[in-house]
Amino acid sequence: MKYFNRKKNRLPGFDYSSCNRYFITSIVKYRKPYFGNVFDSKMVLSDYGHIVDQQWDWLLKTYPYLKSHGFIVMPDHIHGILEITDEPSYQGKIKSLSELMGAYKTTTSKHIHLAGVPDFEWHRSFHDHIVRNESAFICMKNYIRLNPKRWMEKKYHQPRVVVTGRDLSLLR
Repeated sequence: MKYFNRKKNRLPGFDYSSCNRYFITSIVKYRKPYFGNVFDSKMVLSDYGHIVDQQWDWLLKTYPYLKSHGFIVMPDHIHGILEITDEPSYQGKIKSLSELMGAYKTTTSKHIHLAGVPDFEWHRSFHDHIVRNESAFICMKNYIRLNPKRWMEKKYHQPRVVVTGRDLSLLR
């Protein structure tokens, strides 16, 4: 049997539990637009988009050494900038970025399943970029802020079927 070596997503030898800022993208499997849609360059969240948004807040409350520098829910993905800080009042083990994203994706999936979409899945893993300097940080914050506007400008942008409650409606 032939096995394929999957490309490693993380920088070899880098400590992803170290104090740093990380730009994160996570995508819904098959890019299904569960989270809402973009109207007039503004993201309008579905019930499932609200769950994804609330779970980001849950992540920050659960792990006091985390700080968010930007977050957006898009129809079929999320972008965020998480910072792992040196929180002196926190006495436990600091989780790695992979462990934190695992907790986030697991809890969002559980809540979305309970809300009526038992087949909801995230794409395997997530994309991250270590924010190495202030100019990169500013670019990433702007990327997040302008993401809904760029969504509307994409050449391949078409109306998408969005899951809202138990029925499907065609939204643009």
